[in-house]
Amino acid sequence: MSSVPHRTTLFVFSLRIHLSTSSSRTSSLLRSSSSYLILSRSLCFNSSVTFSPLDNFPKKQKKRAHGEQKWQVKPKMDAFSESSDRSASVVAEAVNDQFGGLSLEENNTHVPVLPSHTTSNHSVQNLVWKPKSYGTVGGSSSATNLSKCFGGNLLENFTVDNSTYCDAQIRATFYPKFENEKTDQEIRTRMIEMVSKGLATLEVSLKHSGSLFMYAGNTGGAYAKNSFGNIYTAVGVFVLSRMFKEAWGTKALKKEAEFNDFLEKNRMCISMELVTAVLGDHGQRPLDDYVVVTAVTELGNGKPKFYSTSEIIAFCRRWRLPTNHVWLFSTRKSVTSFFAAFDALCEEGIATSVCRALDEVADISVPGSKDHVKVQGEILEGLVARIVSSQSAIDMENVLKDHPPPPCDGANLDLGLSLREICAAHRSNEKQQMKALLKSVGPSFCASDVDWFGDESYPKNADKSVITKFLQSQPADYSTSKLQEMVRLMKEKRLPAAFKCYHNFHRANDISPDNLFYKLVVHVHSDSGFRRYQKEMRHMPSLWPLYRGFFVDINLFKSNKGRDLMALNNAVKDASENGGQQGKDGLADDDANLMIKLKFLTYKLRTFLIRNGLSVLFKEGPASYKDYYLRQMKIWGTSDGKQKELGKMLDEWATYIRRKHGNRQLSSSIYLSEAEPFLEQYAKRSSKNQVLIGSAGKLVRTEDFLAIVDGDLDEEGDLVKKERAPATPEPALKEAVQKNEGLIVFFPGIPGCAKSALCKELLNDPGGFGDDRPVHTLMGDLVKGKYWPKVADECRKKPQSIMLADKNAPNEDVWRQIEDMCRRTRASAVPIVADSEGTDSNPYSVDALAVFMFRVLQRVNHPGKLDKASSNAGYVLLMFYHLYEGKNRKEFESELIERFGSLIQMPLLKSDRSPLPDPVKLVLEEGIDLFNLHSRRHGRLESTKGTYAAEWTKWEKQLRDNLVANSEYLNSIQVPFESAVHQVREELKRIAKGEYKPPSSEKTKHGSIVFAAINLPATQVHSLLEKLAAANPTVRSFLEGKKKMIKEKLERSHVTLAHKRSHGVAAVASYGQHLNREVPVELTELIYNDKMAALTAHVGSVDGETIVSKNEWPHVTLWTAKGVTAKEANTLPQLYLEGKASRLLIDPPVGISGPLEFF
Repeated sequence: MSSVPHRTTLFVFSLRIHLSTSSSRTSSLLRSSSSYLILSRSLCFNSSVTFSPLDNFPKKQKKRAHGEQKWQVKPKMDAFSESSDRSASVVAEAVNDQFGGLSLEENNTHVPVLPSHTTSNHSVQNLVWKPKSYGTVGGSSSATNLSKCFGGNLLENFTVDNSTYCDAQIRATFYPKFENEKTDQEIRTRMIEMVSKGLATLEVSLKHSGSLFMYAGNTGGAYAKNSFGNIYTAVGVFVLSRMFKEAWGTKALKKEAEFNDFLEKNRMCISMELVTAVLGDHGQRPLDDYVVVTAVTELGNGKPKFYSTSEIIAFCRRWRLPTNHVWLFSTRKSVTSFFAAFDALCEEGIATSVCRALDEVADISVPGSKDHVKVQGEILEGLVARIVSSQSAIDMENVLKDHPPPPCDGANLDLGLSLREICAAHRSNEKQQMKALLKSVGPSFCASDVDWFGDESYPKNADKSVITKFLQSQPADYSTSKLQEMVRLMKEKRLPAAFKCYHNFHRANDISPDNLFYKLVVHVHSDSGFRRYQKEMRHMPSLWPLYRGFFVDINLFKSNKGRDLMALNNAVKDASENGGQQGKDGLADDDANLMIKLKFLTYKLRTFLIRNGLSVLFKEGPASYKDYYLRQMKIWGTSDGKQKELGKMLDEWATYIRRKHGNRQLSSSIYLSEAEPFLEQYAKRSSKNQVLIGSAGKLVRTEDFLAIVDGDLDEEGDLVKKERAPATPEPALKEAVQKNEGLIVFFPGIPGCAKSALCKELLNDPGGFGDDRPVHTLMGDLVKGKYWPKVADECRKKPQSIMLADKNAPNEDVWRQIEDMCRRTRASAVPIVADSEGTDSNPYSVDALAVFMFRVLQRVNHPGKLDKASSNAGYVLLMFYHLYEGKNRKEFESELIERFGSLIQMPLLKSDRSPLPDPVKLVLEEGIDLFNLHSRRHGRLESTKGTYAAEWTKWEKQLRDNLVANSEYLNSIQVPFESAVHQVREELKRIAKGEYKPPSSEKTKHGSIVFAAINLPATQVHSLLEKLAAANPTVRSFLEGKKKMIKEKLERSHVTLAHKRSHGVAAVASYGQHLNREVPVELTELIYNDKMAALTAHVGSVDGETIVSKNEWPHVTLWTAKGVTAKEANTLPQLYLEGKASRLLIDPPVGISGPLEFF
């Protein structure tokens, strides 16, 4: 046979595929995640397919007029053409369906998928055979298939070997969560800088107060934030279906079918804010039940692609789905005006005033199809501001021009029973509520109810070994390898996340002993998990992001051993890596992810201060509740005036609700039933109260139709029940530690940090802490039983004493216990930490760890038996060291300061020390690696009992040998203990005396902006007045006796440019672009009478732009008589014309300057 390569062109054709509900055959023509046509040779696809329903709105990839497709046979081929993307699978299914007579399948249809024997980005993929399946499972006809799911212990008998593969595909997801390491003020500054330079646009949207709901089609599934198949998703499906009925009227059923077909075939997911009155109270009970689309995602076969906002609006207008209100700010003037507008409204803004102000300052305003005021009400949760492409404004203008707002054909039609009516009719049974809701939506949105009910004979939950076998199996394609990489890293780093597995009832027909299907829910428990994962992404840029709302379909299967494997490069890889959102549009990753949430006090008053404070109020009493809400407002930077007003109102609320309910705590899910009438009555007392409350009244009663939610479910309906922890207030930030309170001194440290030695020195200090409070200590190594409850008992017995808690306090659980002690005993707490530079992910450096280990291994007869005689002392210290993993030094100290309001650094290492010797550094790094191996396999099992026991024994000896050999160095780099004790003692004395001022927590106050003005230097204005008095006897006579009052007034001398009450928020905000810039001012005349005096001011320009005051008469108020307001000084020019005031011209005018500021 000739070895000369030959090439044969099979055929060339143009293919245009039309979607139609009338054709059953077209269902196989769209792209499939796992189906490829198998020919006898390798095929190279260069293709384009145009879908007619997509012609009317923009796509993320450039469209081509006709899909010309060429298939060429090659003698040998190792890779797909990079341009083939997903269209290869589209054409494959199309031809497979069209030429069904040329069957390549047996009765049990098989299709190939792309496995990888390595997760390398450049790996060659293998084509293996995977059972193909179609169809869904109806709730009533699935008993036989469900018995297949669970009968015979299929998962237990499914062994992982060389023929085992896994195909994992993301089924639903929301945006990745990125934790900004910058402070809010730093983020603002960077946003303004980028927009000012034309590098980006700021996009702002309303934050509706509801729950995350995701929908991926009637078989793709409906999902809440961390769950599916519950009342939350049933309500979501019903409300989404209702939106279609309202929008399409009599065409709704047809459009629902087309929409679901479109989502399924294009593997898309839409994310929404689900706002209802039946799932528990937020800030205000909505007037109507609705959804607003917040994200549209193409899941494809790789990394999800998220639509831009302009594309979301085009998509939603194509399908008549509800859109959010969006504003774009593309100039320095508009973006600075936005932040100034928020600062002016953050303490009293409601939906009407906020939307009006933003409409005035934005470059583009796109009203939502659901008016917040009409469907939810005036209480607005907040705004979400994020950086987007500088092209966004142009894209938005084009979309608005090409896609006008659609009509609402069902507005006047009878749409059947509402959500609230259905829930009310089935109040006694949650299951009946769900069944009634799903039944009412019809087959398009609920072709099967197996996600909700499955079969009562079988559980939803699958064994956790699914994850083990998922990670052990060979990936069937590149995206599977990336998902494995993500899960594997999260487990290795022990991120706070759960991997919950469930049986995929939709695939019951396709299950066999060698072909298993599951659903995986990735539930990240806390924001620290996202933050730590984000750090890993910096070290491994190829990692996929960690998404919020993260659901994956998993298929474990065996390849058919009788078929040959074919090498292919995964066509999905290029699309996956180039389709993400990070680094898009020329933005660096950090800039592309810049986002800030801005919440309003009128919302936080209801949710944080009233609802979240119920537990504290009823369990701990009004005094603790007062501490709680004052801490919260201090953390937020609430203005002093608002704190005083809210304090008065909340004290009255506490008295009212305790008197009405006694010791029976009000349910947080219906708290507004009591809070709203109270707030309404309180607001009616005065206009000032009305501004404080924001809006109250017209209460929507929910008691008759509230959906039945299991008490153990969270807001998103997490399916795993767990005991609810008592409410814990937000971290406290105190301005000073009061000396008439108790004081708890504790140590977030590691053994060897010298806490016991320090406590001994402090206890024996004859001078004490400078006051008469007694000092006590409890040494953890000598206390039997649980330590921290013993400390709490001592604090209760001696509430005004100083307690030295001689035990390491390494984690947030302990910190919360200490916070609880402080609340219960009205004490303060101060953490003492050994000073250290830390690492990227640990507040303690390796140098500090070396010193701690050296100190421990010098001990003898230690009460806790952690000394040189301990065979596993090194392992114990590594265990403590890793308890701090996940926070760098800045994050560690900032959190402690936020929680406790103070922090003392105990000197440890000399700043001029030489680097750590290589042998010591090497042995510590080896120990850290060994600890990671041990903990991954054995968790917290003692080092002497695990697989690596021999390695630990060897390492412990090497550690001791290296530390002893370098003992001179380790002694020399430490700060003398006496010096460290002295510094700590002096800091503690300041704290005990109430003289301590905590370091800045970098929280900037943004509230209470009332007016914009030019702040003038008091000395220059006072000097001018002295010159005028010296030159003019009349002025001198007028100023006599008023010098003290004028001097006080001049301390705040300014030229008002605009006032919120008089000129509006937008007028004040418009000066934001010149904030903190020096503005020249000319003072030209003095006008005065027996009640007031002021200087006429002419405001100059900045960078060629004249600063125009909104006041008719710009001036500097010098003095007002008792009972005369500063505002009345505006009448002086008119009084002069009427002969009721005197005037002195200043010739030549005096020029001064000052910064433009907000007050």
